Amino acid sequence: MVDKLSLPLRVPAPPPYRVFPETSHQHQRQQGAVYPPPSPSPIAPLLQELLHDPLLPKELDAANSPPRLLNQRRRRRPVPSSRRPRLGKHHDPNRGKPWTVDPRVSACARRILQSLLDSPDVGPARLDELLDGLEPEVNRPAAATATARDGLDSLSVDLLGIIEGLEFQKRSAVALDVFDWARRRHGDARLFSACGGGGGPLAPVVISILGREGRMADAAALLRSLQEEGCSVDVYTYTSLITAYARNGKYREAVSVFQKMEEDGCKPTLITYNIVLNVYGKLCMPWNEIISVVDDMKKDGIFPDRYTYNTLISCCRRGSLHEEALEIFQEMNSVGFHPDKVTYNALLDVYGKSRRHKEAMGVLQEMEVNGFPPSIVSYNSLISAFSKDGMLDEAMELKEQMKSRGIKPDVVTYTTLLSGFEKAGKDGLAMKVFEEMKTEGCKANLCTYNALIKMHGNRGKFSEMMLVFEELRSGGFVPDIVTWNTLLSIFGLNGMDSEVSGVFKEMKKAGFVPERDTYNTLISAYSRCGSFDQAMVIYGRMITVGICPDLSTYNAVLAALARGGLWEQAEKILDEMKDRCCKANELTYSSLLHAYANGKELNRMGALADDIYSGVIEAHTVLLKTLVLVYSKSNLLTETERAFLELRKRGSSPDIITLNAMVSIYGRRQMVSKVDEILSFMKESGFTPSLTTYNSLINMYSRMGDPERSEEVLGEIKSKGGRPDLFSYNTVIYAYGRVGRIKDASRIFQEMKASGLKPDVVTYNTFVASYTANSMFAEAVDVICYMIRNGCRPNENTYNSIVDGYCKVGLREEAGTFIHNLQQLDPSISKEDRNKLSERLAKG
Repeated sequence: MVDKLSLPLRVPAPPPYRVFPETSHQHQRQQGAVYPPPSPSPIAPLLQELLHDPLLPKELDAANSPPRLLNQRRRRRPVPSSRRPRLGKHHDPNRGKPWTVDPRVSACARRILQSLLDSPDVGPARLDELLDGLEPEVNRPAAATATARDGLDSLSVDLLGIIEGLEFQKRSAVALDVFDWARRRHGDARLFSACGGGGGPLAPVVISILGREGRMADAAALLRSLQEEGCSVDVYTYTSLITAYARNGKYREAVSVFQKMEEDGCKPTLITYNIVLNVYGKLCMPWNEIISVVDDMKKDGIFPDRYTYNTLISCCRRGSLHEEALEIFQEMNSVGFHPDKVTYNALLDVYGKSRRHKEAMGVLQEMEVNGFPPSIVSYNSLISAFSKDGMLDEAMELKEQMKSRGIKPDVVTYTTLLSGFEKAGKDGLAMKVFEEMKTEGCKANLCTYNALIKMHGNRGKFSEMMLVFEELRSGGFVPDIVTWNTLLSIFGLNGMDSEVSGVFKEMKKAGFVPERDTYNTLISAYSRCGSFDQAMVIYGRMITVGICPDLSTYNAVLAALARGGLWEQAEKILDEMKDRCCKANELTYSSLLHAYANGKELNRMGALADDIYSGVIEAHTVLLKTLVLVYSKSNLLTETERAFLELRKRGSSPDIITLNAMVSIYGRRQMVSKVDEILSFMKESGFTPSLTTYNSLINMYSRMGDPERSEEVLGEIKSKGGRPDLFSYNTVIYAYGRVGRIKDASRIFQEMKASGLKPDVVTYNTFVASYTANSMFAEAVDVICYMIRNGCRPNENTYNSIVDGYCKVGLREEAGTFIHNLQQLDPSISKEDRNKLSERLAKG
């Protein structure tokens, strides 16, 4: 079992992706469609990225004039500068000026370009008519031919000028039609050899256009066609394809092209390395592999620039690698690259995600001292950090500080705060933020809708959740990967495994390819549904498709192990994380605490708690809240209260989960005054009681022998728009049953069935126990028959209740008769189970 659960010490590299399919370009031409329709838009992220710059350096992104790249030289060593240029700053003197046609483009080609731009709709006939006017090279003036771009004939110069001009004027479809015309008219051999033997600048320009149009299959096919014609593909063509894949979120494919590029002996440039490093960051590759790429750069004589350092700092965000980020920041300064606003924002975000709020605020102050006033990106990053840690007062103060400095909160600000209040269980305040957002004229985006879906779903308000989902679509939005992942998580949290599978199928049907976050969500969802084996199957599938686990994956697997109390396997996972240089965070140790608690390893749990209290393991808010929860579940009152007081002493605000843990442990002990204190605090602090809160109250009143109060709480759940679960109904049924009020228990049973919930074995056992407690053995047997008829198999507790009930009233002979005839009542019961009952009778 351990071997099956243990993660591999060395995760294999992503398998080669078939970027260049077998289908020939000639076959595509025969089908009359070199470029099929563009695929659906790729996944949108949950929150805006901190870096305003795109995935790629601006030198490549400014593909208005890609041929200029051909004249750029590698930067061999960093040159200290005091000018603080922005990330990816272009040193081309023409950058920022209006685009003009290359002077070497013929007058005929200029006229054709203008005609194409003047034509709103360019059909095939019109295209042929215009392009047929291109002058053959033999008719060109000698001067025009002599000034053609190095290695290109004049026809290629004209084609390149027309395509660049069309792309600059946002006529990408026509630009691609021109290229398609050239291939049909002149053939790949003529066209590519005329472009310098490797497609020249024409290939990277067209690949870039295809990438912006999301037509990645065509971009890959173009590069393959170059190879089929025997052309030597240059670094600019490879880099354009890598960039195109990265732009479309196809990071593994981008890595595959980079690997092929190196296999072909094509040396990367600084731009290539920068893009690949950014891709590695998006893939959350282990830090040692990212640094390995930097080492390869330096071995090639290519030294990092400011973009490289900023990218490396950004790579530290996902794994909370604040120490590594600081080292990169210091190295960047030491080689003469002064940090810019992007650098500071990236470092601030790393500290925020690492829950190091003091250091994050320090970065904010340093920015201002060095002449970089905080932007909305800076504030949003800090607000996100405080919100995720439940420090919502501080987050709101930051929002007011923004406004006082003339920075208007945007949709990211409001959505982050909404999510923070939702996570804390303060639904009322979350909706106030939403209303303020609308009042300020800030329109909701897809991320906002995703946050609202999560809020309603986590409260079991599925009708409200689906209304938001419909509103999302009616607002012109298309569900993205976050929407699907949120639904997977909600259904998993509610143990609805069939819905999890259904959503996953719908997600794939919608064209979304599962990536790491989806697999992580599925692992968590199936483990919450009790389908641990399925969760491990998902993990294995993730490894098979070449996705390396990151910190989130390990934490998802640890959480799954924790639910089963598999603490030994959890410790092995922790060792493997260390071997892979994957630093454990507060969620890692939180899962370990849950594993110890569920495995009844109270000594290990206590030792880990001592490390947290003493500071050996940093006492993050998350860990202190986890201690409250696990001690409450373990019914250790003193330890629970100590953890709760420690949380308050450190200035951290408890969330709804922590408060529910306190209500639960006080309720189990019938400490009504303490429960009322917690409930008053919740109300004063704006917390919205959850189903867990209500269930704890139902349980408390049930233990106190007050079934009416239990039923009142059940009614309150429904009056507040909630949906009672099986525990809610079962506990009220138990409350009535234990005081002999079987008629009322039956009434609640019918109400439960009418709500759409299916009775489980606990429900039926409650009735069996109630009947036997009142010596109503015939009725108890009737319940068992009803169970079996309705597909609910009795368990050991079912039969133990009846045997024990007979014994309590001295009817041992009747108990023996019951056991003897049990095979007729329940044909599925084993001989071993009947023997256990006989032994119980003998001892009783």
